[in-house]
Amino acid sequence: MKQAEFDGKGSCVRWTETPGEEPARVYVHGLGSVSSVYHAHIAARPELAGRRSLFVDLPGHGISDRPQDFGYTLEEHADALAAVLGAAELSGAELVAHSMGGAVAIVLAHRRPELVSRLVLAEANLDAFPPPTAGSSGIASYEEDAFVDGAHARVLEKVGPLWAATMRLADPRALHRTAVGLIRGSQPVMRDILEGLPVDRVYLQGELSGELEGRQALEAAGVRVVTVPGAGHNVMFDNPDAFAAVVAGRG
Repeated sequence: MKQAEFDGKGSCVRWTETPGEEPARVYVHGLGSVSSVYHAHIAARPELAGRRSLFVDLPGHGISDRPQDFGYTLEEHADALAAVLGAAELSGAELVAHSMGGAVAIVLAHRRPELVSRLVLAEANLDAFPPPTAGSSGIASYEEDAFVDGAHARVLEKVGPLWAATMRLADPRALHRTAVGLIRGSQPVMRDILEGLPVDRVYLQGELSGELEGRQALEAAGVRVVTVPGAGHNVMFDNPDAFAAVVAGRG
């Protein structure tokens, strides 16, 4: 396990990694998740073997620190991820990012373009103010203290055992602030950033999630959009073969 300070006060973001060739692949999890749980089984596949791979837990999640005076905005998460790449002496990395982590990866590519050579985004958040059915919307619908003091436990019961298994490892206050930051989005908003980025960009949309809004505009901007058969939001679990093929550049 490795770590890098991210807030100037001694708090550290942590990751595990496997050795291999570069450019490295940096795996970034979604809201209330853990990177290794969602991605280690993908990185271990034969078509992806031999590449240096980092499994990063963002601030407030998994094995990373959870300072109570941190904002947990998308920009702050992106800066923490930049600290990881700096400590790991990486530039031009491939970011493989899911959901909220995809929004963070987009913001990082905008703020620190030298760190990112490729984005593989699995159902990344592209717009501010998602529908009320989104998990982040449900968390952010509570006031922060109300969420920490009781609603967090109720949300864990509602989301089901799989998401709850990793969400319970996230700090409740950090989880709430991250959800609020995700709903607010970035400036400029993530979709606009993604359309303007010069790097190789792939967006995976689960077939069961429905058509991706704004798909034609994304494709016109050079983003390759892949609809993954039989998959919902958690593409890497629902269809790991297709997910790994896209990461490997074969799908």
